[in-house]
Order: sequence, then C-alpha cells, then structure tokens
Amino acid sequence: MNPLEARNLCFSYGSRAILSNVNFSLERGELLGLLGPNGSGKTTLFRCILGLDNSYKGEVFLEGENIRNKNPGAMARLAAYVPQAHHPSFNYTVMDMVLMGASSGKRKWALPGPRQKAAAEEALAKINFLGFRDRNFRELSGGEQQMVLIARALAQQTQILIMDEPTANLDYGNQLRLLMNISGLCRQGYSILLSTHNPDHAFLFARRVLALHNNELAAMGPPADVLGPELIHTLYGVKVRLRKDEQGIISSVPIMEDH
Repeated sequence: MNPLEARNLCFSYGSRAILSNVNFSLERGELLGLLGPNGSGKTTLFRCILGLDNSYKGEVFLEGENIRNKNPGAMARLAAYVPQAHHPSFNYTVMDMVLMGASSGKRKWALPGPRQKAAAEEALAKINFLGFRDRNFRELSGGEQQMVLIARALAQQTQILIMDEPTANLDYGNQLRLLMNISGLCRQGYSILLSTHNPDHAFLFARRVLALHNNELAAMGPPADVLGPELIHTLYGVKVRLRKDEQGIISSVPIMEDH
C-alpha cells in the first residue's frame, strides 16, 4: 500500500478545467518532486490531497483511506502540510509553533498536554533544532523558520508530508541545506511530495518527478529518465542542455540565444 494515491483526479472551476485525470502514487520513504509552470494546477492538487476542497472528481487515498468527507482532525492524523512561508500574528516561540502541530488533532481550545509537548520536543530533536525551542519565530532567518515549519509538521506524527515550494524564499546555501534535511527525513521513512520550480532540485534530491502541464500529467518517473530538455522547455518555455559531472550528478544549463 502506497502512502498517497490519486486516481483519475479532476477539478474544475465551472467549465474551466484545472486538473484532468491525474493519476499518481507516492511511495514509502520517497521524495516525489512536483514540477509545473504557474497555473498548471499544483496548488489545486495540494488542496485536493489535503482535503481543503472536496469538489474534485476521482479519488484520493492516504494510507489506504479514502479522504473524501474526512474532518480536519482525521486529515491532520494522515498528512501534514508545510507552506512556503508563514507570518503569524503574534511572535510565538519556536516551541509554541511546533506545539500547534502536535495539538492539531485535539479539540478546539484544548491546551496541549504532556503527550503533545513530548511530540513537539521529539520533532525538534529530529531536525537538530531543540536548541531553538525558546527563540522567537519572527526573529529567525528564513531558513530557520522553514525548519520550524517542518518540525511543526513532524509533530503531527504522520508519515506523509506535503511541502509547497519550501525553498522559494531562501538563498542558495539555505536551499541546499534545507533539501538535505528533507532528504534525510525520507531516509527515516517519511514520504514527501514537494513542489519546486527548479529542475536541478529534482535531479539532486527526488527519487521521481511528477510534472503537470496544461492541467494534465505531463510526465512521471525518475528525473534522469523523464526530465529532459524537451520536457523542461515544455514546462517553462526555456531551452536548456543537460550536463553530468564526474559524480554522475545531472544539472541543467540554459542555452543563451541571440536576440
């Protein structure tokens, strides 16, 4: 049983199709990279998978359970979401932020108890962030804030993580450090669907890629097999060539054209 599976997933706003017959699965311990241009349906796909919009057609399964009509508490026990940024109204401590994830399945207004506090500490320990527990979230760097958001997701104690462009607001070094941490979570058994606009991130870290274009599944498979110059041009409208270094790592190089 795969942790996540979508079958014939369709979504539309009136007569405007956003997703058309999308079929894919996320394997246990896999980092699946989601690629696609703006407007290709990535955000809508996330909303369907997370149960935020049930007006889709088709089926979505998390840990073998059909998610249609599941309440937020049940969804929080199946999958956790990591946004690309978060701007809280109050300057919460790191521990308070992570406790929000640990308490996501509890009743409204219920205070976190010893079990939730232990889950929050365990989540911070998994990413070597316990030393940040008393820091204020707003005073952290972008990369540090993103790690706290990941810890908040881990505190939900689900093995499925949905990440929406987690490197979007980070510098080059923090992008790589964050992705290495995320890759390490997969080695611990987490299954991660991660969207990115950078094909090189997929080459470096993804086991497989899922590409959306014109509201449909354009390609799916190992990056080295499916993410060629033709697909990159189809997705993003730029011409590239691929190169492989001495270690066999593939990267894309833009082809500069005279105008």
